[in-house]
Parts: sequence; structure tokens; C-alpha cells
Amino acid sequence: MEKVNIIDSYYSSLAGVSYMSDMSIKLLENSLGKIVLVKLKGDKRIRGRLEGYDQHMNLFLEDAEEVLSNGEVRGLGPIILRGDNVVIISPAS
Repeated sequence: MEKVNIIDSYYSSLAGVSYMSDMSIKLLENSLGKIVLVKLKGDKRIRGRLEGYDQHMNLFLEDAEEVLSNGEVRGLGPIILRGDNVVIISPAS
């Protein structure tokens, strides 16, 4: 399956307006296809393979799972995380 970078289509429609810094874009671009850990508002943590994102930091994750506070994980499958709920994105360790 081909990786989809949904930000390219948004850039062409924004006529030069950028909502994310160039550094943020580069970091997300380098994380495509890799496992990331995303901390959300409400202290939820989601881990999955980053397959796409957009300028609002909406994220598309494959093989996602919620990491519970007791260390257990709950499988979620493919999901889209709304960017305004994202607090931190980091490489999973």
C-alpha cells in the first residue's frame, strides 16, 4: 500500500499560507511510516504507525493502540486523530 501524504494537496490550496513551521513539517515527514507515540488532551496516549498528516496536525495512524495508564494496551486499528487534541508527538521507544 502506498503511503499517503495528505499535506501536499492542502499546500496547493492554501496559496502560500502555512499553519505549521517548516521544522514541524520536516519532523512529521521523517516520521512517516514509523511508530510514533501521541499524547492527547485528557492524558490519553495513542501509539501507531504514522501514515499521513495535514497542516492542522490531524494524524492518520495505522495499527494504532491506546496505551493505558497501567501499561496495558487496547488495539484500535487505523484511526484519524484530530490535530487540536494533539499535545505531543514523539518517536515510540
